[in-house]
Amino acid sequence: MKTKELIQHIATSGSMTKTRAEELLSATVAVLQKELLGGKSVQLQNFGTLEMTRRNARTVVHPKTKELTTIPEKMQLTFKANATIKEQLKNT
Repeated sequence: MKTKELIQHIATSGSMTKTRAEELLSATVAVLQKELLGGKSVQLQNFGTLEMTRRNARTVVHPKTKELTTIPEKMQLTFKANATIKEQLKNT
């Protein structure tokens, strides 16, 4: 689903204009970004948890040249689905 489609669904299900739905989505994304970049996790009821986790540095071997390369540590966004979503996915 693309952003425009999501905005259309929000507008339709929330009985609001597309402009208002777009403002709502933009505000939601801004809050999510602020909280996640601030090191906090975001729990969305009946959906799951978003959080930033640290991925440790590691050394990998290039399969063709056998050259060792170090990949630096980095932060990455992770998502953990709640039990309801997991159950629904299992039953599909």
